[in-house]
Amino acid sequence: MVFSNDNLKGFVLSLLSSGFIGSSFVIKKKGLRRAAAVSGVRAGVGGYTYLLEPLWWIGMITMIIGEVANFVAYAFAPAVLVTPLGALSIIVSAVLAHIILNEKLHPLGILGCVMCIAGSVIIIIHAPQEQPISSVQEIWNMATQPAFLLYVGSVIILVFILIFYFSPQCGHTNVVVFTGICSLMGSLSVMSVKALGTSLKLTFEGNNQLLYPETWFFMIVVATCVVTQMNYLNKALDTFNTALVSPIYYVMFTSLTILASVIMFKVAA
Repeated sequence: MVFSNDNLKGFVLSLLSSGFIGSSFVIKKKGLRRAAAVSGVRAGVGGYTYLLEPLWWIGMITMIIGEVANFVAYAFAPAVLVTPLGALSIIVSAVLAHIILNEKLHPLGILGCVMCIAGSVIIIIHAPQEQPISSVQEIWNMATQPAFLLYVGSVIILVFILIFYFSPQCGHTNVVVFTGICSLMGSLSVMSVKALGTSLKLTFEGNNQLLYPETWFFMIVVATCVVTQMNYLNKALDTFNTALVSPIYYVMFTSLTILASVIMFKVAA
């Protein structure tokens, strides 16, 4: 794809975001371990004592900085360009997990990481140009298309099945359960972040979008999705190796986000 000025800004912000988010996985995991050592109740089995652990909050703040950079990136560049750049977070988290957490990445895991990055590069190179958006109502019309509403409904049903059926039975033995919940909710949060980011960008340019209830609706959706993601990401990190959680979460999250983007924005895959 040809990089416009906005796409270049989104590209740089995405790279910074991946560095912070990849680091946050390891810092939070270290905090989760400390909290479990003190209280004896791990986050993976429903404990929340990590909320009293300073190191976990450092990881959380690092993740917030990364997510803010990611949020701004979505206001400038298409989701199919921004999301695949999260591949860098895999390398950052895998290297830091190896050094700090002593979590060894097997050769097949290394191969998987390389394949993720190779796939991301291909997606980025062939990412389509996104049509300019002039108002939040335009995004709302896209979000209320029958095809996208069907996708949203399917995601919500799958999330409920994973939370209430699979999570109690095999959530602590199968990494796909917790990461699946995060990824499904993440695909909805990205679409909402894209809408909210575009609304704020237009507002700062002088076209106030805060007057429309759609902007506030997207804000509520973002908050709901992010809280759910954080809860189950903590469970995944506390239960499984960071080097395992990060690549699987990235692949599922990226695939679902691209699918949601194709459906909502009708871009050519």
